[in-house]
Amino acid sequence: MTTHFITAACFRQTGYSGNHPLAIPRVGTVERLCAALGWFGPGHAPLECLPASRAEIARFHAPDYIDAICRAEAAGGASAEDRARYQIGTLENPVFEGLWHRAAVSVGGAILAARLAHRGAVAFHPGGGAHHGLRERASGFCFFNDPVFAVQTLLDLGRARVLYVDLDAHHGDGVEIAFAQEPRVMTLSLHETGRWPFTGRIDDQAPGICNLPLPPRLNDSEFDAVIARAALPIGRAFAPDAVVVTVGADALKGDPLSSLAVSNTRLWAATEAFCALAPARVVLGGGGYNPWTLGRAWAGLWARLSGQAIPARLPAEAQAVLTSLDCDLVEEEDRDPDWFVTIADPETPGPVRREVEALIAAAGWAPRSGRMTEWATG
Repeated sequence: MTTHFITAACFRQTGYSGNHPLAIPRVGTVERLCAALGWFGPGHAPLECLPASRAEIARFHAPDYIDAICRAEAAGGASAEDRARYQIGTLENPVFEGLWHRAAVSVGGAILAARLAHRGAVAFHPGGGAHHGLRERASGFCFFNDPVFAVQTLLDLGRARVLYVDLDAHHGDGVEIAFAQEPRVMTLSLHETGRWPFTGRIDDQAPGICNLPLPPRLNDSEFDAVIARAALPIGRAFAPDAVVVTVGADALKGDPLSSLAVSNTRLWAATEAFCALAPARVVLGGGGYNPWTLGRAWAGLWARLSGQAIPARLPAEAQAVLTSLDCDLVEEEDRDPDWFVTIADPETPGPVRREVEALIAAAGWAPRSGRMTEWATG
C-alpha cells in the first residue's frame, strides 16, 4: 500500500502566538519525531504541498470572505466591521502574518491528498483538519475548511460516495453544513457531548448525517464499543468508495480542551478501520492542544499507516524532541512521564457505561462484540 506524508514549511512554525491554544509546535513536532525514528526513509519521504489558488478556494468560500482575510492580513488586523461579520481578528481567530498562505497551503495539501488517494494511496496531511471553517466566516480556529476541499476533490475525480469521518473531540460542524444537501457524501462525527460548538447532538440526524456524541471521560473499552457497534456499521452501510478521516488529537487523554480519555493506539486502530472501508483514503489532522500527546499520536499514526515498527521505548534523539517541548495549557504535575519516553499510550480499559450503551442503541445498530479484530471485517 502506497502512503504519503504531506507537509509544508509553514506547518513547521506555529503561526499563532501568545496564549492561543494553537501556539504550540504541532506538525513540526510530528516531523521531528518521525525523522528521529527513521520513519521518513526511502519510499516514505514527505511531500511538500503548494498553496491552493484563490480560484480553488473560491469554489467553497465566499469571495467577500476571502477579500476580508486579505484585507485584514495586509492591515495587520481586522476592521470592526470585518471582525463582526467574518469573525476574523478575534481572540479565537486572530490575524497573524502569513495567515493567508498558511490557510491556503492547508487547502492545497487537502487537494493533493485527495488526488493521491484517488490513485489508490493513503495520504496523510496532518496540517489539515480545519473542520469548523464556514463558507462565509472563520470559526473555531479555522479559516479555510480544508476537509471540504478533500471531499470535493474526490467527488470531482469521479468518486461516487465519500464517507467523511470526524474523530476530533469537537463536532465537525463545518463539514456537516457544507455537505448537508449532497447525497454523495455522508458525514459521521464522534465528539464529546456538551463541548464547543455545542452542536452534533444524537438527534441531529438526517440522510447523510450521523452524530455520535460521546460522554466525558470516555475510556478505551467504550470507544471500541462505539466504533465497532455503531460507527463502523454506519460507515460500512453507506458503501463508500472514498474515505476522509479527521483525526483530532484532542480526543486523547491529557488534552486540555476536552475530557475524553482515549489512548492513541485506539485512535490509530479506528483510523485504520475506517480506511479499510474504501480504496481511496485521506487522513487529516485536526485539533489537539497538548504537544506531547499530539506529537506522539500523529507520528505513531504515520508509522501505522506506512507499516513501520513503533519501538516500546524511544531512543535518545526522539526523547530529546519531546523533552524540548513546553505548553502553558498543561501543568507540569499533569505531564505523564510516559509522554517523554514512548510513542504508544497504555490502554485505558474500563466499564461501558449505560449512557454509552444508550448511544449505541440510539444509532440503530444491534449490539455486537466490540473486539478490534472484528472491525475491518464486520
